[in-house]
Amino acid sequence: MDNQRIPAILMSLLSFLCLALIFWGLRKAYPNRSGGRSPLLLVSLLGIAWVLALSLLALKGFFSDFTHLPPRPGLAILFPLPFILFIAFSKKGTELLKRIPPHWLIYIQSFRILVELLLWLCYTKKLLPVQMTFEGRNADILTGILAIPAGYFYWAKKSWSGKLALAFNVLGLLLLLNIVVVAALSMPSPLRHFTNEPANTLVGEFPFIFLPGILVPIAYSMHIFSLRQLRILSVGGKARI
Repeated sequence: MDNQRIPAILMSLLSFLCLALIFWGLRKAYPNRSGGRSPLLLVSLLGIAWVLALSLLALKGFFSDFTHLPPRPGLAILFPLPFILFIAFSKKGTELLKRIPPHWLIYIQSFRILVELLLWLCYTKKLLPVQMTFEGRNADILTGILAIPAGYFYWAKKSWSGKLALAFNVLGLLLLLNIVVVAALSMPSPLRHFTNEPANTLVGEFPFIFLPGILVPIAYSMHIFSLRQLRILSVGGKARI
């Protein structure tokens, strides 16, 4: 559809930009002579495999079947979660979080400003219902806006940076959970609560499956890693700046 062309291009660009930022961060955390084995290659291969799997399944219509519970786009959100938790609490994950400057995990959440603007664009083109935007029940743009000052003060104000990061991450997770629930209740599944049109079917299509499959996992992953890093640093770890 013509009205999907620009949002589809922007969704693809934003998803790959966020992935590129993660790869860049890993590259900076493990310079050539850092003395540690970089996880960049493994993460890159897994990232490529996940993007291909999402794309193929979406193109085959797997995520557009809303007759099952949970709605299949929700599977794209939940599937990476166990792996993220394993990484966050593993030995190598702990070493990685010691290498990453803490404010990086805050700053990257500013990508959610662009996500919310893209959702609003989809709404103006009648591709998504209003409750999925900041004009409706989605306040997640606040996380993106707050990420910029929160990241700066986390870096500049060492005396209270831990409390700031904790508050930011908890708020960000709550706002993310809110829009995920709203999105699920807007799908034409047995769980549907919001009956205004259009129903939320767009996120099951290619490339919009990247929203639940890539962008939402990146958002909750950065919160989980930041909270885990707070714990690591509180017991004597030190991030490399």
